[in-house]
Amino acid sequence: MKIARRIQNVRESLTLALTTKAKAMKEEGIDVVGFGAGEPDFDTPEPIKQRAIAEINAGNTKYTPASGTPALKKAIVDKLKRDQGLDFTPAQVIISCGAKHSLYNIFMSLVDDGDEVIIPAPYWLSYPEMVTMAGGRSVFVEAAVEQNYKITPAQLEAAITPRTVAFLMNSPSNPTGMVYSRDELAALGEVLERHPQIVVISDEIYEKLVYDGTEFTSIAQLSPALKERTLVVNGMSKAYSMTGWRLGYVAGPLELIKAMGRLQSHSTSNPTTFCMPAAVTALETCEAEITRMVAAFDERRREMVKRLNAMNGVRCPEPRGAFYTFPDVSSTYKRLGVSGSIEFAEKLLAEASVSVVPGEPFGDDHCIRLSYATSMANIVKGLDRLAKFLA
Repeated sequence: MKIARRIQNVRESLTLALTTKAKAMKEEGIDVVGFGAGEPDFDTPEPIKQRAIAEINAGNTKYTPASGTPALKKAIVDKLKRDQGLDFTPAQVIISCGAKHSLYNIFMSLVDDGDEVIIPAPYWLSYPEMVTMAGGRSVFVEAAVEQNYKITPAQLEAAITPRTVAFLMNSPSNPTGMVYSRDELAALGEVLERHPQIVVISDEIYEKLVYDGTEFTSIAQLSPALKERTLVVNGMSKAYSMTGWRLGYVAGPLELIKAMGRLQSHSTSNPTTFCMPAAVTALETCEAEITRMVAAFDERRREMVKRLNAMNGVRCPEPRGAFYTFPDVSSTYKRLGVSGSIEFAEKLLAEASVSVVPGEPFGDDHCIRLSYATSMANIVKGLDRLAKFLA
């Protein structure tokens, strides 16, 4: 049977077999400690759930405009003005079925065959696959542990070619948890301002999950020139613990937002109708719940980083955002008889019943990703096992 080339060129998940193995071990009764979670381990706040239930009971279950409801667009416009001082109109906002869907819409609306998208590495593993599906080419700019996983302006400048159409910024980062400071973003912004053909895609899904007094800055805040060609991507999944609700959004240049709207009108149409009023409630009333969640994540983060850096052969820069650590464990590979992060993760699961995510699909085979979106008891137990494994 024929399979389209655009799908043939998309890699299968390199971690799928590992995840399947961990689930099978759990079903056999083996006590597996999992550090793979990409979602908060907190329930969706009660006011959000109650709003959705009320909307269902009121019969709010029919189609809406394909790009989302006016009420949620207004709430997003108000949020961006309140939190970042960014001025958008509702017409410059599109609501989609999760931030991943938002990103897919961007690439499909922006990238032509052979176009290049600059992606700092390490990166979220879906970025390059989406670029491939759109017919584009990912250009990776590598920033290893020695750089705290952050690229420099010189690296960005060197990666730009006449085929470059977009630069993708993800801060706070998945998988590293690193956050670019305002000064660091401004230095990158100076490079981008010299290349006005480049659209900036700013994935800000972890925006509210920051620690140690870190101030989140959107690259769109730095200058009017950058704001005019920046697509601000965000959603409800992480900050509001609404991963399964599938609500993401983009604010940006009107022409691109309209193009994404045309695409969405012929693919998914509107996001789930009764979820959108619940998202309004989240944006307007749930800051206290976020504060409590961030405090719990912060306590776990400190414990995990301290324990990891005390282990034999592990280097772990302290993340300032999201809920991941991304330690470099490559100095242990030869001693353990493994060739890279995938084999390391397989051996750790088989011998210590600890499940982590290999760094290879994130663009850095020296590392593994551990999520602290799990209980402190699991963190202590899993890290005890990891330390023993490394010893």
